[in-house]
This record gives sequence, structure tokens and C-alpha cells, in this order.
Amino acid sequence: MPANPNIPVIAIDGPSASGKGTVAQLVADKLGYHYLDSGALYRIVALAAQQQQVIWSNAQALGALAKALNISFKDGEIYLNDALITELVRTEEIGRGASEVAVHTPVRAALLDLQHNFRTPPGLVADGRDMASVVFTDAKLKIYLTASVEVRTERRYKQLKSKGLNADYDKILADLQQRDLRDSARSASPLIQTPDALLLDTTQCDIQQAVDFVLIAYKKLA
Repeated sequence: MPANPNIPVIAIDGPSASGKGTVAQLVADKLGYHYLDSGALYRIVALAAQQQQVIWSNAQALGALAKALNISFKDGEIYLNDALITELVRTEEIGRGASEVAVHTPVRAALLDLQHNFRTPPGLVADGRDMASVVFTDAKLKIYLTASVEVRTERRYKQLKSKGLNADYDKILADLQQRDLRDSARSASPLIQTPDALLLDTTQCDIQQAVDFVLIAYKKLA
């Protein structure tokens, strides 16, 4: 059972580039809750492994590395061993690495307690792949947020172009398809919609509509 069971949690799961991070952050801001971007933790592990020359397929070494990481989130920035790494973990390469290291049970076990520690008053909005199914199984509200892979590709493409970065639509599409397969097929905490999670398909709705959906659903539970 996760720590602090009396503190409410909204768990939002979904595939890459579905918009769940943006929605979760805005919902947290609206409610005055804390926010957990669990995907960032796996990106940090991938980055740290790269820096320490640990290959992303070495499950035991990655698990040991994950246990020893000193991670902190301050004012929207991400720090590893007190070094600012926000931009480093947001690259497409590290995104792929996060999906690869996340398949390993030792890594997921090492990060479980860290994720539970984010559950502090007045509440938490957590997004990821297994927030509802594994990490916060007693979440007050569970959302499975998704969109078609074509729409997700277009969003990621526009996001990268807006940052002045090179972007190849076909490469992004193939990458997302591979991530979807890896995330849903892995043996350790696969990406699933739990039976008690509400489906939120953002293929034809914008961010504000998605935020309103979550807030209205949460209000109904009050």
C-alpha cells in the first residue's frame, strides 16, 4: 500500500506524446496539488546511465544506478546530483532511452519509493505509464489519456520545430510506434488502461478540453 493513503491522488496514464504531462501539470496547478512527472525519472536514469557508460539493456547495473541517484525538482527544473539537467533529459534520444530502461524490473523497483514520496498534502497529480496500475492503485481518480499515433506524431513534430530543432515526421512516427509496442508489451508494469480508469481520447480535443474533463470528473467524486 502506498504511503499517505489519505492524501488524494489523480493518476493519469497514457502513451508517449499524448499530452498527459501538460494536462496533469495544469490540473495540479488548478487544484493547488503537487505534480509528479514519473517519465522524467526514467529519463534521468537513462541520462545518468549514458553519462556513466552503462548500457540501457543492463538491468542490474541500471537498478543499482537508479537507487543511488540524487534527484530533485525545483521551480520546474530537474536536478541530478545538484546539476541542472532539464534540457538534457528532454531530448528525443533520452526519451528513447527512458522507454528502454523502463522495461527493467530493478529500475522500476528502485524508483517506486521515490514516487510514493511525492504524495504529500494537499494532494498529487501524477502522470506516467503505471501510475494507476502499480504506483498509486488507490488513486481517487484514474485517467487513461491517449490519442491516435498520427495526432501524437504531429504534436511532437510541431513541438520540436517550435523549439528550432530538426524534426522528421516519419522518424517520429516510427519511434512512437516502437515506444507504444515496448511500453504495452513489457513484462514489468506494462502500459494499460485499468478497469476503473476513465478513457480520455484527445485526438479531437484541445488541452483545455482535456483539463476540463479531468477537473469535472474529479469534482464529481468530491
